[in-house]
Amino acid sequence: MALLQFRPRDTARDTAGPVNAEVETFLNGFSIEVMPRTAAKVDDFRALLPKGTRVYVAHIEGTPIDDMIDTARGLSEAGFYVMPHFPARIIKDRDTLATWIKRYADEAGVSQALLLAGGVTKPHGDFSDSMQLLETGLFDAAGFTRLHIAGHPEGNRDIDPDGGDANVMAALKWKQDFASRTDADMAIATQFAFEAAPVIEWAETLAENGVTLPVHIGIAGPAKLQTLIKFAIACGVGPSLKLLQKRARDVTKLVMPFEPTEIITDLAAYKAKTPQSLIETAHFFPLGGIKTNANWTQAHGGTSAAPASA
Repeated sequence: MALLQFRPRDTARDTAGPVNAEVETFLNGFSIEVMPRTAAKVDDFRALLPKGTRVYVAHIEGTPIDDMIDTARGLSEAGFYVMPHFPARIIKDRDTLATWIKRYADEAGVSQALLLAGGVTKPHGDFSDSMQLLETGLFDAAGFTRLHIAGHPEGNRDIDPDGGDANVMAALKWKQDFASRTDADMAIATQFAFEAAPVIEWAETLAENGVTLPVHIGIAGPAKLQTLIKFAIACGVGPSLKLLQKRARDVTKLVMPFEPTEIITDLAAYKAKTPQSLIETAHFFPLGGIKTNANWTQAHGGTSAAPASA
């Protein structure tokens, strides 16, 4: 059965209506994730993103490090804070890690990194998790000032294959301790989800267990419903995936782009009422395209999403 197609909606700014003040505040400081091949299709990021936006550069298995460095350099020269991924399981050894860190710093002016295990089942070398990367001390030695780690509000089967969360929490506590005993400026960037309630409950559980790192909630940007479902299954998104599957059963909604308006509005309202929450801002995965995502943030984020070249 062929999938129904539709034209991505690039007119969000004209149809979103008045800006929600809580959403505008919540989106202040949002970040976004790109890959070298998708970033290469963007003529000028300054026409899409606010000045100083943190742009994560995803390092997918098989991507040459030269492509990663080139992408990071271009974004840095355009005035953005660049945070490349360091997936532990595709890094061969300490020397390789040291080389990558040095190249990012020297060639692209990078001083931030997202450390994660990576989506590879079998490690390519000496590293299998982000804790081992932190323990090398190489990021601190190279002058990296901000290190983010991955969070999974709906579970992480790489750490807890049986679906439990004891090992996940233990790993986060270890990283919290690392942040407490070092100069690292750290935060948690999460996998994307589609409902606010499970995310809020997870963040509150972190606080109850002594984890105090700021949390940047992963948000899937506007995209075809079929695209979101495909990525959600591949990335191990948990219970909130049911929201998409329910929508997919309604043919009247199947042809419409799915937008993150509801989850963002709910998270913004929660943050406004609970300012002490660990939840800080949003981290966008532009699964429907970077321009489409930027149009949505500009339509809903007001001054918090005004592009640098505006």
